[in-house]
Amino acid sequence: MPTPNLPPERKYTFKDFERDFPGDEACMAWLVEFLYPHGIHCLGCGEVRPHHQLKGRPKVWTCDYCGTHTHPTAGTIFHKSSTSLKTWFHAIYLMSATRCGISAMQLMRETGVTYKTAWRMFNLIRKMLLEDLRDLHGSVEVDETYVGGKKRGRGYYNLNRGGGLKTAVGGAVERGGRVSAYVMEGRGLWDLTEPVAERVLPESTIFTDEAPQYKRLTKMGKGWEHRRIHHAEKVYVRGDIHTNTIEGFWSLVKRGISGVYHSVSKKHLQGYLDEYSFRYNHRFDDRPMFKALKAQISQEFVPQHFPQKYRPRKGVVSS
Repeated sequence: MPTPNLPPERKYTFKDFERDFPGDEACMAWLVEFLYPHGIHCLGCGEVRPHHQLKGRPKVWTCDYCGTHTHPTAGTIFHKSSTSLKTWFHAIYLMSATRCGISAMQLMRETGVTYKTAWRMFNLIRKMLLEDLRDLHGSVEVDETYVGGKKRGRGYYNLNRGGGLKTAVGGAVERGGRVSAYVMEGRGLWDLTEPVAERVLPESTIFTDEAPQYKRLTKMGKGWEHRRIHHAEKVYVRGDIHTNTIEGFWSLVKRGISGVYHSVSKKHLQGYLDEYSFRYNHRFDDRPMFKALKAQISQEFVPQHFPQKYRPRKGVVSS
């Protein structure tokens, strides 16, 4: 396949990955430097102290002065995992190297782990890709769609899930900017409008289709300008009024899910939406996608008595 026409600063090949992370030691060294950019704050000494890896326990770092142990992987997606750090970083690289994602079965083949381990790794990696955007502004397109199953008669049925209804999904995207996608319980008045109120800033311009539920947007006191396009009349663009941006994002999501994962349950769908939203939101970054994913690694729990300057990086992850 031809090499993607990307600027040098955005290219990151498997050879680069093998050079930067040849083994667990290199992965742990990067993790410690990333989580503790100002040095490890020792709980025993009450200040930043030099630390070294404990012999025989590479995931434990010990203070050179008092011997207090620090566990850099605690609270991260690597917490209490017997899988090597090299395998974890390899999984993150594989997720970043494809545009539409990679299945747990393919990760199992690539790394040699069991399917159960591959599935758990992907779920945890997706959880750290959550970006709870609450500041969309400017020209924002809002739309909803259905994911899963096939259409039968007048209802939307998921034939792979015992005949249940399709899953309703909503989304809001800035033109030329970021997207926020979320699972909904249905297409009711509150289902379609309340998530928009949580994610779009006042005084923005919102573009939707002619669904009557969206009429409530102008009555919510946010100062939005609401402009609609009438798809039922076969009109899809009128000047700058359209929802083509969000429709394009739905196309990426559906083609990715159907082509790579084939079927996704409602229970896990939000994680897949977070993954595709993260890729979309960082498509113009000046760094490779692998580095963008690595930057999401963080520690969930941080003792409150740590000085703010020396606290490890913290974010929304699951242990």
